[in-house]
Amino acid sequence: VNQILLLLLVLTVCAILYNKVHQVPSALKNETVELESPEGMEEEIPVVICAAAGRMGAAIAAISSIYSNTEANVLFYIVGLKTTIPHIRKWIENSKLKEIKFKVVEFNPMVLKGKIRQDASRPELLQPLNFVRFYLPLLIQKHEKVIYLDDDIIVQGDIQELYDTKLAPGHAAAFSDDCDLPSTHEMVRSVGMQNTYMGFLDYRKQAIRDLGISPSTCSFNPGVIVANMTEWKHQRITKQLEKWMQRNVEENLYSSTLGGGVATSPMLIVFHGKYSPINPMWHIRHLGWSPDTRYSEHFLQEAKLLHWNGRYKPWDYPSVHTDLWESWFIPDPSGKFKLTRPDS
Repeated sequence: VNQILLLLLVLTVCAILYNKVHQVPSALKNETVELESPEGMEEEIPVVICAAAGRMGAAIAAISSIYSNTEANVLFYIVGLKTTIPHIRKWIENSKLKEIKFKVVEFNPMVLKGKIRQDASRPELLQPLNFVRFYLPLLIQKHEKVIYLDDDIIVQGDIQELYDTKLAPGHAAAFSDDCDLPSTHEMVRSVGMQNTYMGFLDYRKQAIRDLGISPSTCSFNPGVIVANMTEWKHQRITKQLEKWMQRNVEENLYSSTLGGGVATSPMLIVFHGKYSPINPMWHIRHLGWSPDTRYSEHFLQEAKLLHWNGRYKPWDYPSVHTDLWESWFIPDPSGKFKLTRPDS
């Protein structure tokens, strides 16, 4: 009996040692799979662009330029109103853009009720989609980092480079500083644009003076945004922006008669001193401020992103550097959207 028990004990010990020896390679194999799998997964780059009635061709050209200049895994979030969504979807699905990855998102303008002061001087700035950038976390749910772009832009670089913009700890967004590029200073002076807070906020109002922001502080342009959704939600950025929209309705703290209209001003207040910089070449702007003032062609060829902010859009006439924009434009299969040209 003792010999049998001893034999069983030896067999048990041998079995335990055998299992341990053969489990090691298996565990190493599992670790290797886990280490390799993230490298095999391509990160998705979410890009938000609005498709407004009357300017859908702008969104199409912007998407076309981004898609054509990158190998990155881009997911386009195309935001529109209920009446415009069928048109933009049909345009994409019946053109060479049918290969892109995209989601169409409906924006409900009722969220803006009571938050916008009516101003007849530039009614186009009061269009609901101008405020989509205020509500990014409500529209885009699953992404940590998001790019927002105005529709009147063309991307000439690889969007991956813009997505890789570093945001400092505690910053919910990155913007282009309006004083960041000496090459644009002559353009700013020649057309009388403002690039400080004085051009956007009414410093005669006590609420603005109480902010303690010098009127000579350099402004930034929110037409190109790289945003951290976790920080945005944590800091309740949307609620802060809505608060200043409502205060403007009550106290007229800024208006579209000033430089940036009604969408830029609340962002200047909320993000003052709390944003990271975007590489200046990733936001060459003011191309739509004058039909006469032009940048050098060499400078524009070096630029990564061109922005026709201002009244003079490249799909209308008059405007400047339209050839750079039109090279990315895809005609509307339905024929509803047409370019305005001197001979049209």
